[in-house]
Amino acid sequence: MIGAYTSKPSRLVVGLMSGTSLDGIDAAVVRLSGSGLATKTELVHYESRPYDDKTRERLKDLCTVERSDVAAVCGMNFRLANLFADVAIDAVAGAGLTMDDIDLISSHGQTVWHIPADTPGDAFLPRSTLQIGDLSVLAKRTGALVVGDFRPADMAVGGQGAPLAPYGDFLLFRSETVGRLLQNVGGIGNCAALPAAARPEDVFAFDTGPGNMVIDQAVFRLSSGARTFDDGGAWAASGRPDESLVDELMRHPYFDLPPPKSTGREVFGKAYTEAFLEAARARGLSDADIVATATAFTARTIAHAYRRDVFPRCEIGEVIITGGGAHNRTLLRMLAELLPEQRVTNSRALGFDDDAKEAIIFAMLGNDFLYGVANNLPSATGASRPTVMGKLALPW
Repeated sequence: MIGAYTSKPSRLVVGLMSGTSLDGIDAAVVRLSGSGLATKTELVHYESRPYDDKTRERLKDLCTVERSDVAAVCGMNFRLANLFADVAIDAVAGAGLTMDDIDLISSHGQTVWHIPADTPGDAFLPRSTLQIGDLSVLAKRTGALVVGDFRPADMAVGGQGAPLAPYGDFLLFRSETVGRLLQNVGGIGNCAALPAAARPEDVFAFDTGPGNMVIDQAVFRLSSGARTFDDGGAWAASGRPDESLVDELMRHPYFDLPPPKSTGREVFGKAYTEAFLEAARARGLSDADIVATATAFTARTIAHAYRRDVFPRCEIGEVIITGGGAHNRTLLRMLAELLPEQRVTNSRALGFDDDAKEAIIFAMLGNDFLYGVANNLPSATGASRPTVMGKLALPW
């Protein structure tokens, strides 16, 4: 089975991604050859399907201790698997292919809780993580081999299980001559520093803090649910950020933790945004000013992370923004102002689809799993050693 996969000169793989922004499911149909450092990628087709409002809000509840329960997690595990299957099948059809043409589906799943370090004083809560979207359901629905649930393997060898995308960033974007910073702005922001001529052990990466998460939730609340994100950053552009409130937000202890570090909706989710909105209203900020302040906060967390933990370690010439934040022109402008010595751009300028990048990376992670190639970066996650991440579900 695995030998049949690895003996082919190229494989068609569907990468599935649903991130902390909870905006929807991304599917990338990718033609891959080779593995590890020799991997070659060709994006055949990309589709994204937004979650309906009810599913999105139920997912937010699952990521909130006060509103989650075991029955809801159990049911959503299967519901999401069926949604992932629907999107995968439609993406394959959109590529002009059938499921018989597909060699593998590789799914990130949906993170609902992440504990990157042992919980002090509670031996029953060790470092751990939970991604849902059952692999067996996905395999039986699609008739394809499925690989997923990558993070636990990294945690089992002492890592934080995140961030995982830097492995793919290294394979896709490393340069012999230019130091690059890959900044994904999904629900959470994460960066991967690739020094010029970097080797795998030279790469370091970590979560910078909230990406779109606070912005999106603020927009959703301020618009009474009519909007789920600030399209192009237009709302933020019409307001003025309260820099003193941003200063207060930057006092959160996460921003002064040393890497490797990771975070998620359990820290910067609904409850955090509600507290931010309360503080903003107490200052008399307009709705536009509130969105501008949330956007400035994300920009500041990114720049702060670079100046504290990246620039002292390596020379960076380009900052490449990917994910949903790559479309927020106000965020990009703020970042450019905060980082005048670097070129701030997006991956499209380098010939890569900003939206498809993470789904492509998870296709690569699944491919390396079947080759038995270590697909984590200990320098990014803090793991004690390289390891093969993933689990396999069979369609028969």
